[in-house]
Amino acid sequence: MTRRVRGLNVLDGESMVEINPKDASSLGISDGEMVRVISRRGTVTAKAKVTKVSPVKVVTMSFHFAESPTNQLTNPALDPVAKIPEFKVCAVRLEKAQK
Repeated sequence: MTRRVRGLNVLDGESMVEINPKDASSLGISDGEMVRVISRRGTVTAKAKVTKVSPVKVVTMSFHFAESPTNQLTNPALDPVAKIPEFKVCAVRLEKAQK
């Protein structure tokens, strides 16, 4: 896990879900607010980072933080020859986390 690399923790010390401002606005989600990211395979909670870097209708998360295990949301399939995980893409739903 990248969490063990000190320099990366300085740059990005916690898991965030990047959300386009238009999507965040339509969902009533503010920057820094905790959100639930839900797929048919699981649910994780992370802090929202509202940014124009993410396109509308696309959210992005890192896989580096045990406290929000993003891999639980995605497909566990591996390439049959190289045994490399497939590119991590899946449909998700976002909602504000309950306080």
